[in-house]
Amino acid sequence: MRQRSLIAITAALSAGALTLTACGSRDSGDKSSDSGGTVVTIGVDAPLTGDLSALGLGIRNSVDLAAKTANDKKYVDGVTFKVVSKDDQAQPSAGQQNATALVADKSVIGVVGPLNSSVAESMQKVFDDAKLVEVSPANTNPALTQGTNWATSKTRTYKSYFRTATTDAIQGPFAAQYVFNDAKKKKVFVIDDKKTYGAGLAGTFTEEFKKLGGTVVGTQHINPESKDFSAVATEVKNSGAEAVYYGGEYPQAGPLSKQIKAAGAKIPLIGGDGIYADDFIKLAGASATGDLSTSVGAPVETLDSAKEFVANYGKGGYKEAYGAYGGYSYDSAWSIIEAVKKVVDDNGGKLPDDARAKVTAAVQNVSFDGVTGKVSFDEFGDATNKQLTVYAVENGAWKAVKSGTYSG
Repeated sequence: MRQRSLIAITAALSAGALTLTACGSRDSGDKSSDSGGTVVTIGVDAPLTGDLSALGLGIRNSVDLAAKTANDKKYVDGVTFKVVSKDDQAQPSAGQQNATALVADKSVIGVVGPLNSSVAESMQKVFDDAKLVEVSPANTNPALTQGTNWATSKTRTYKSYFRTATTDAIQGPFAAQYVFNDAKKKKVFVIDDKKTYGAGLAGTFTEEFKKLGGTVVGTQHINPESKDFSAVATEVKNSGAEAVYYGGEYPQAGPLSKQIKAAGAKIPLIGGDGIYADDFIKLAGASATGDLSTSVGAPVETLDSAKEFVANYGKGGYKEAYGAYGGYSYDSAWSIIEAVKKVVDDNGGKLPDDARAKVTAAVQNVSFDGVTGKVSFDEFGDATNKQLTVYAVENGAWKAVKSGTYSG
């Protein structure tokens, strides 16, 4: 990762207005321009280096585009949005350090991210204690919004946490219904990477698949630090499974799929949004044909609501693709921007001294037509948009094969 410079920006404000200083790590992705007025910062936390950077960089760039768009439109009168990005490397410890740093930067009014549910777990209390709003475009573990006992008793723990992605409580069962009813696979081997996201997704898939009448012929856990899955591949081959469901992310899913096929099990690997990336296909190779993934929402490229985003992203000169979460990242940032607008409008055109708390409260009630469709949040901070899509690998690329919502 290139060395990032420290930039101090002091906004001279009229009497009575809040003075804000934007300080923090910045890199080439932080492109939003300064057009004067009160400067506020939207933080981004995502894996900007490492195995998952293909997704993290798309998140960062999409937030940057939202800030630039708001500035160009002068969407919040007198306010200029800046973006500061932090690299968590998909590690909870780094995420917690980043959260602490973002809280310490008094110009930060809200944060978009992280990618990983396990990282979010380490950040939530830090942000909530500071009344700093966090909107994730990608976290899907239900416990983050509905508490650890979400399956039996939903309780919201952190009122500063929101997400624009739907949860594994829906995604896992949605995949199970497709595998059983559409793909006609009745015997599945379930594998996960033991991480918060992967284990949770595998659990909700398994519960629904069994409920439908399917048989789980074997279960196994892999080490996410490994790339040698030959032992579990042989186990899958000997199990008689008709498909493999994997709870985890593409850096492991790609080699796992390849090695399962090489072991002689010519069966599809199915995963969640964590494997929905072009890099999965690169890692899995030609044998990936027929592998499946679910992902949140509908394909951005097919949405009328996303045409402007796709066009502007292309014009923005970003080196990296917006990826699976680009539209959701833009909408997450815009949720914060809408909340800032509400707070400023309600306070005579200025940010109040308790801006963070008021912005957090305002995010709860935002409602707008976003890139991904209607954006709003329920009483737990979850997205009200519950749409999901199944994708299949065909001719070396992901192709949408079915969109819909889970019917429980």
